[in-house]
Order: sequence, then structure tokens, then C-alpha cells
Amino acid sequence: MSVTPNVPVKPASIPASSQPAYDAIVALTDRFCEARLTYEYQMLCRKLAAALARKRPSPLTRGKPEVWACAVLRVIGWVNFLDDSSNSPHMKLTAIDKAFGVAESTGQGKAKAIRDLLKIHQFDFRWMLRQRIETTSMVWMIEVNGLPLDVRHLRREIQEEAFQKGLIPYIPGEKPVEGETIAE
Repeated sequence: MSVTPNVPVKPASIPASSQPAYDAIVALTDRFCEARLTYEYQMLCRKLAAALARKRPSPLTRGKPEVWACAVLRVIGWVNFLDDSSNSPHMKLTAIDKAFGVAESTGQGKAKAIRDLLKIHQFDFRWMLRQRIETTSMVWMIEVNGLPLDVRHLRREIQEEAFQKGLIPYIPGEKPVEGETIAE
């Protein structure tokens, strides 16, 4: 696991067969994030769309771009508790459906399919906003000899091993540079 820049995905990393679908979906998620969310949400949506584009066969090549864009935004929003009114920005996930003209059941179903396909769960640091990673203790919990412990309070060797196994986003005290995100 390494740290990669949080910039648009290089075209070379998207298979040619799924590039048109990826481009259409990212254009929609970019426009939505620029108008209603943040740059960080935008980059996480691009990262998720790229992960889906690289699947063999890519599910993005089947279905409407609006449905995929809606589902990608729902997944990133779900992981980051976008619908929690104590967060900023905040919006109901159903508002995403309405913005794309997608039925609520379709948006929910496609988002669930993405979460299942990529094994995405709540507190999944690969898809979390930086601030949420830093303020959520669940991201830092690991099990040691059957006990749940906050890795930030453990010895450096244990932190390094947890990082190498992909259990934590980075070694505490060595945060990634601003503008970077965790690689899968």
C-alpha cells in the first residue's frame, strides 16, 4: 500500500474499452461535485470510477452513465456520512438520485452493487475524506491478541506492520502530503 497523488486518473490506467464510459461518468460526477460538494469528493469519485473501469469486464460499459454517476456519488457519500446534518457539506442521498433523474431504488441498488463488488464498508479509509480519516477512531482500530486497540497508541513496529497489511491508511506521524490520498 502506498500513497498516490489525489489527481485525475491517468488515461493510460483506464482500459480503452471502458474509457468512453469512464469519461461520461466522471464528467457527470465532476459537474455535481463542483456545484454541490468539494474537490475532495470529486477526486474520490474519480478514483472510484477508475476502480470500476479497471474491473474485468468493466461494469461501467453496461447501463446509463447517469445511473453510474449517481451510484458512485452515493457510495462516496455513504462512506463519508454525507447525509448526516452535522457534516459540511451535507445532503440526503436521495437528493443525488433526484439530481441525476434516477429512481431512488435504482440509485440504492447500483450503489449496493458497487459496495459489494469492491468490498467497500463504512469507515473504509480508501474512500474517506482526509478530515474524516484523521478524526474517526474506527479507522485506527486493529485487533491484537483478540483485543481491539487504537494503533496510534501502539509501538512503531506494530504500526508499520498494520500499514504494510493495509489495515491503516498511513503510519501515525507520517501523514500523506496534502493533496494525496491512500492507494488501494
